[in-house]
Amino acid sequence: MRVSIRSGFGGVAAAAAALGLAELAALVTGARSAPIVAVGGVVVDHVPAPVKDLGIAVFGVHDKTALIIGTVLLLTAYSFGVGVLARWRWALAVAGVVLFGLVGAVAAATRPGAGGTSVIPSAVGAAVAVLVLRHLRRRAGAAEIDDGAGRPYEVEESRRRFLRDLGIVAAAAAAAGIAGRMLTSRRAVTAARESVALPAAAEPAPVLPAGVEVPGVTPYVTPNRLFYRIDTALVTPQVDPEAWQLRIHGMVRNPITITWADLLKRPMVERYVTIACVSNEVGGDLIGNALWLGTPIKALLDEADPLPEADQVVQRSVDGWTCGAPTSVLRDGRDALLAVGMNGEPLPVAHGFPARMIVPGLYGYVSACKWITEIELTRFADFDAYWVPRGWSALAPVKTQSRIDTPREGSTKAPGPITIAGVAWATHRGIAKVEVQVDEGPWQTAELAAAVSADTWRQWSLTWEASAGRHTLRVRATDLDGVTQTPQEAPPAPDGATGLHQVTLDVG
Repeated sequence: MRVSIRSGFGGVAAAAAALGLAELAALVTGARSAPIVAVGGVVVDHVPAPVKDLGIAVFGVHDKTALIIGTVLLLTAYSFGVGVLARWRWALAVAGVVLFGLVGAVAAATRPGAGGTSVIPSAVGAAVAVLVLRHLRRRAGAAEIDDGAGRPYEVEESRRRFLRDLGIVAAAAAAAGIAGRMLTSRRAVTAARESVALPAAAEPAPVLPAGVEVPGVTPYVTPNRLFYRIDTALVTPQVDPEAWQLRIHGMVRNPITITWADLLKRPMVERYVTIACVSNEVGGDLIGNALWLGTPIKALLDEADPLPEADQVVQRSVDGWTCGAPTSVLRDGRDALLAVGMNGEPLPVAHGFPARMIVPGLYGYVSACKWITEIELTRFADFDAYWVPRGWSALAPVKTQSRIDTPREGSTKAPGPITIAGVAWATHRGIAKVEVQVDEGPWQTAELAAAVSADTWRQWSLTWEASAGRHTLRVRATDLDGVTQTPQEAPPAPDGATGLHQVTLDVG
């Protein structure tokens, strides 16, 4: 192995050690102060909207994982270069490490809610990187190198020793990083969540009617572990319910602050509600239906008594993310909830524990704030929530949509009767009709499964006598307002995708 290549790997190992120790330091200063997370958060907030939209379209719920992996790959290339530079220009290599630490520190210090200690993990990481890089430089280096004091010395050169030390550093870095991440999660709110006893609902959800599900279709109720998650949080916020508060203020006559104990004493409503991400493509799976338990947000707003001109309800997450919904929508009588429960258990941490917003009929980016800690009454003219300056609409009612779940795209079936089935939704308006088209034939009315409410999706099915050949199936829905799903194709931005979902299959 050539000296320059060994030096490069030494730089990578030094960076790994820095990140591993920084994760341990973040146990004290908070998970969001770790360099990778802090820098990733800055990228999420400042990357151009088309790039962010592309990431969600390509990676879906794994978009944050992809971002972290990409960041690590870029850092690997950078640190390899620093390692090679250390072989020839030690001062410049140190400057490269300092720059690495400075970027992480500035990113951590500028995150919402960051304190003065948020720079510690990056500083610790940079110091460790210099020490490790210097040691591995000696192992990989050439004959005469000045140690900075003007005394030349002979660097101990041994491929075996270098590889041994490289392995030790890599193993220690991995152990520190994994331990730091695991301890951060375990020490957080898992135990607190498990100790929560949800109050009984003053208004239980209606009993699911017989025939609400069609065989072969996605379950009517989406299990928590399968429920989609799209947000900007690179690490899941850990909010202690005992310390949690919700502040309602702004253009109100009666500002109020609610504690966790206060919230659990309020009357609770239990409702099935389907929510969807605006990034969901036609036929996509960024949508789910759950049984939510929460207190009506209308009652909270009525208590705060908004001023007449306050037309926007801005919701803020503990990590600073914001969304804004029309005040009129949240007070029109729909089951908009400050939710504490999901499918019979406390909210999963990844889905907003201890409290989040659920608003039927609006896309999540304007209404479904997770880890919510603040509600401000203001005006749309005075404040743009997180996604609005990035090109998305300030008003985002869910569009009438439908999806074919079976048969699958590209499947092969035998001639004869085939069940075509799926789901349709027009939340808070409800589904009146679903139609299926085979090839370019007439639209055929499908059979609708039982309805629970206008706030949830509805399953449907149609039996088709399939003949041999390749066929294209399309579906469209009509809501209870009489609006039929448009065939005109449009991307998710700025207010939701449109078009008809279709699948192609072979029969024979």
